[in-house]
Amino acid sequence: MPDEKRRRVVIASLLGAIGAARTHTSSGATRNFTIALVLKGLPDAYTQTMIAAAKVFQAHAPYPFTLLVQGVTGETDSDGQIRLVDALIAQRVNAIVVAPADSRALVPAARRSVQQRILTLAIDNPLDADALLAAGIRVPYVGPDDRRAARLVGDYLAHRLRPGDRVGIIEGVHSARNAQERNAGYRDAMQAAHVEIVAIAPGDWEYGKARLAAAAMLAAHPGIRALLCANDNMARGAVDAVRAAQLSGRVLITGFNNDDAIKPLIKKGQVLATLDQFAAKQAVYGLDEAMQAHVEQQTQDDLSDFIETPVVLVTKDNVQAGHAP
Repeated sequence: MPDEKRRRVVIASLLGAIGAARTHTSSGATRNFTIALVLKGLPDAYTQTMIAAAKVFQAHAPYPFTLLVQGVTGETDSDGQIRLVDALIAQRVNAIVVAPADSRALVPAARRSVQQRILTLAIDNPLDADALLAAGIRVPYVGPDDRRAARLVGDYLAHRLRPGDRVGIIEGVHSARNAQERNAGYRDAMQAAHVEIVAIAPGDWEYGKARLAAAAMLAAHPGIRALLCANDNMARGAVDAVRAAQLSGRVLITGFNNDDAIKPLIKKGQVLATLDQFAAKQAVYGLDEAMQAHVEQQTQDDLSDFIETPVVLVTKDNVQAGHAP
C-alpha cells in the first residue's frame, strides 16, 4: 500500500471519518480474517492509547476484520507474551502484531508464527536483528527511529548545558531494542555537546524503579545537571526524586512518549521536554500493514522491514498544541 494512501486511511480512521466511505471487498477476500494485537504493560496509559486506536481503526477500516487484543500486565513479562503468541498460533489467526517486551526472547515465538504462515509484525519495539537472522526470518518493525528520536530530545537538552556538565540516563528494559536505541540517541547528543554521562541505570519503564534510580544518581553524583529518561513514567519518577532531594530547578529532566500525565509537568517547567511518538498511529499502522498484506495476499517476505512512524519534540512551547504531523 503506498505510504500516502496509508496515511490518508490511518488519519481518517483515527478521526472516525471514513465509516460512510468504507470499501467492501469480495466475499472471500477477508472472510474470517483475524488480527491479534499482543501488547505489554496493559495498565499503562501509552498501551491504553494503542488499544483505543486499534478499536477505532477496526470500526472504520476499509476492509472488515476481527480484532483480538491481548497482552500482559507487566513491562518485562516476555514469558507471558510468548504464551499468548503460542495460543494465537494454535487458534490459527491470520496475523499477529506484537509490541515485544523483550527483543530477543520473542524471536522463537515469532519464528513459530511465521512458520505457520501467520503474518507477524512488531510495533513499538523491534525484534533483535541478529536474533532474527539466526532464526532465518524477517519480522517488520512498525514504529519510530528511536535513536534519531532520542537524539532530538538530547539535542534540545544540550542547548541548556555547558561542555563538561554531568548527566545521567535512566533507561528502559535493557533487553528491549527500543531502550537500547534511545540510550544510543542520548549518548550521541551528549557526546556531540561534550557533556559527560556519569551514570546509566535501568528504570524498566516504571515510575517506582526510576524514582529509586534517580535518587541513587543524585546521591552518588552531586552536581549532576540533568536526567535523561527513556519514557515519561520514568521521568515522573525522576521529578519526584529531584523534589525529594530539594534540587527542583537545578536538575533538568527529559522524558519520552508525551503521556497525558507528563504534560502538566512540562507546563510547570518540571520536565524540560518529551517526545511524542504517537502510540495510536503505531498501533494503527501495524494493523493496516497486516490488513493490506492479507488483502493483497502477500507473504511474510513481501513485507517491508521498517515502516517508520512520525515523532515530534514536545516542549513548554508546544505542549498545548495537537502537533500531529
